[in-house]
Amino acid sequence: MVTSTPVTAPAAPVRAPVAGRAPARASGWQRHRWTILRVLSPLALLGLWQLGSFLGLIPERILPAPTLIADAGLELVGNGQLADALLVSGTRVVQGLLIGGAIGIALGALVGLSRFAEATVDPPLQMLRALPHLGLIPLFILWFGIGETPKILLVALGVAFPLYLNTFSGIRQIDRKYFETARVLGFTWWQRFRTIILPSTAPQVLVGLRQSLAIAWLSLIVAEQINSDAGIGFIINNARDFLRVDTIIFGLVVYALMGIATDGIVRLLEARALRYRTDARA
Repeated sequence: MVTSTPVTAPAAPVRAPVAGRAPARASGWQRHRWTILRVLSPLALLGLWQLGSFLGLIPERILPAPTLIADAGLELVGNGQLADALLVSGTRVVQGLLIGGAIGIALGALVGLSRFAEATVDPPLQMLRALPHLGLIPLFILWFGIGETPKILLVALGVAFPLYLNTFSGIRQIDRKYFETARVLGFTWWQRFRTIILPSTAPQVLVGLRQSLAIAWLSLIVAEQINSDAGIGFIINNARDFLRVDTIIFGLVVYALMGIATDGIVRLLEARALRYRTDARA
């Protein structure tokens, strides 16, 4: 007698669970949560500030409410004073940045490429760098008067040293094998500069530029207190005379926003100029 073995149907393949929309949203939150928190934290601080002013916990004569500061800013925008002040202050920063930047990069390249220049030029520069440049305001007033010259030179002095140090450091960190290879290949000085020095030092020079811009706006805040007749500092001085704390704080906020804006511009320039490094990592 033949017994038949029952045939068992093959088990259905186990499929991996398909990710639904909910996990996708969770991963999106995890990916962007720090950005969201960075945006929400200052908004929460402004809300607490406004609430404290509304409840009378923060005296208006010491720290006006954010709405009052915003109203003061709208007043300056409406009468055109803010636009004129931004033009004047921005021109001073640009002039100081060009003068100080050119001097800092030139001296950094000279000292970085020459041992003789390092032994003779670097020590006096380090002594000058040790001096607080904002403490030189009385001398600048005696030497150059109270016009535009001391303001621009004060910004230039603050700008020069970060670019000098970063340019010098960037050149000294270049692998000497590159220069030996260039010498064997018979590169001219311009070819060495274009293919070796410039690409190798660009990252640190751009970092120095970001540092210099921050110092430039800091220097300008102090420089525009020197008998200014135009600019953001002039608005702040007038507001001080009329006890307008809201306008003073708005002027400081404008300084901060201009510093952030210029830093963002340099970061975009850095990302575009150094995109080859990102491509290489990819």
